[in-house]
Amino acid sequence: MKKRKWEPQVKSKIVLEFLEQKMPMAEICNKYQVSHSTLLFWLKELHSNAHRIFEPKKTDAKSIKLDKENQKLKRIIAELSIELKKTELELNEGGEL
Repeated sequence: MKKRKWEPQVKSKIVLEFLEQKMPMAEICNKYQVSHSTLLFWLKELHSNAHRIFEPKKTDAKSIKLDKENQKLKRIIAELSIELKKTELELNEGGEL
């Protein structure tokens, strides 16, 4: 038997229909030809991930500006770390002579 691929929109429609209409699980499963275990899995996924809908989006201007500034600061730290390492090596070489 070929395993079906469910689109996220269809999954959410089925789960919400089950929750909103208070239909017996068997009825929903028969209506959409989905197994009980699959519907239960989708319900658990919705429960564990629903909070993400309300999390701030990373695409807002402030987040983008902060990400760019963060990248710039990481580059500066990397460059300074390299310079420090070079200086340490030069001092070690000079002290050995």
